[in-house]
Amino acid sequence: MLRRRQFLSQSAALAATTAAIPSALTSSSFGASPADGPRKKIAFLGTVVFRHSHAQHFLDRHCMGYTWGGRWQAPRFDVASVYIEQQQKEGDLSQQRIDKYKLKQYSTIADALTLGTSKLAVDGVVMIGEHGDYPTNEKGQRRYPRYDWFKQIVKVFEQSGRSVPVFNDKHLSTVWSECVEMVEDSKRLKFPFLAGSSLPVTWRFPSIDMPVDTPLKESVCVCYGGVDSYDFHGLETAQCMSERRRGGEVGISSVTALKGDALWAEMEKTSHGDTRKLFVAAMTRSHNLPVDGGFPSDPVTYEWGKKVMNGTIAYFIEHRDGFKTTMFLCPIQDFNYAGMRSDNGEIISCQMYLPMPTHGSTTADFFNPLARHIETLVDEGKTPYPVERTLLTSGMVIGGVESLFRKGDRYETPEMKVTYKNDNPPSFWRE
Repeated sequence: MLRRRQFLSQSAALAATTAAIPSALTSSSFGASPADGPRKKIAFLGTVVFRHSHAQHFLDRHCMGYTWGGRWQAPRFDVASVYIEQQQKEGDLSQQRIDKYKLKQYSTIADALTLGTSKLAVDGVVMIGEHGDYPTNEKGQRRYPRYDWFKQIVKVFEQSGRSVPVFNDKHLSTVWSECVEMVEDSKRLKFPFLAGSSLPVTWRFPSIDMPVDTPLKESVCVCYGGVDSYDFHGLETAQCMSERRRGGEVGISSVTALKGDALWAEMEKTSHGDTRKLFVAAMTRSHNLPVDGGFPSDPVTYEWGKKVMNGTIAYFIEHRDGFKTTMFLCPIQDFNYAGMRSDNGEIISCQMYLPMPTHGSTTADFFNPLARHIETLVDEGKTPYPVERTLLTSGMVIGGVESLFRKGDRYETPEMKVTYKNDNPPSFWRE
């Protein structure tokens, strides 16, 4: 039986062991330096650049650097080209950043990748297809151009007869077949493909990872945000832990998204007894619970959460092996995980820290480790975790949106048979 103290000790030992291994043996970890030789070059593709946009955060880090390990880390590659698709009428920063960093701007994705020639001329592509004025469908999904841009990138690769690593910010697409096609293209052309959220790689409190082959039965994330946006972050928060369970990931069979009375009626079913315990455990990791006069109005229990978490939306996800994931979008301001072991009922929990840029701050430090992983992706051609994670979480978001659109009906997902295992070294921020 693995008790709580033993679990924390095991996780700490795992992190310490990984840190002690030479970087040549852990090319997917943070600490590796660029290979000897000329600095590598990337093409940076962004939808729009304004204060706190994802493109602003990544462009600044890849051009100027970021804080790391108690020092300033200069970029480990060069931004050779930029393609910015839109400009805001007010507050746009694209031209200011281009001038500041003396960047070369191109009017097409193909030109950004070829540097205006006929062949691929960069060593990596960073694609930030988030924010901007793009159409929203009747389900509330915003059609960002990630899939369309990716296909243009693939076309340049095919015409050039070679490919380079690609990073895609957040989920892959709003259409499952497009998500699958993107991953299949990366495997067909044999280029490293990294995608997803900053949440799995930010700080964790406590600083633990799920030991590989832990016998888990259920995961819960209590977080915040909107549908087809921050729900993705919450699902990645849970999945980066769930995927390390015994047997690995096998895909999902259904998603049911509920809100209001229907949500709490579902939660009070006997089958969700463990979910209720995990809901409370995840809430107790939050630094931003609803308060009354400076403190929660009552002890944090399931009944208290039901009373104060007004407007909550939940995704109930069934995996093909019987595993369960439940994500709650609540009126809080952080991301909290709890998982239950199947052998002894022990609950494992932590917060994945998202320090929002408040009080005039512009740093949003949680982007730092993801920017560092992107550098390692380009420098070494290695990803810190399988892209199948983001393929599956993209499907979970699609399923949640579909279920909500269908008034809470169970949405079957037999096509989301995504199998993979993540036994890589820990990839979250421990500096």
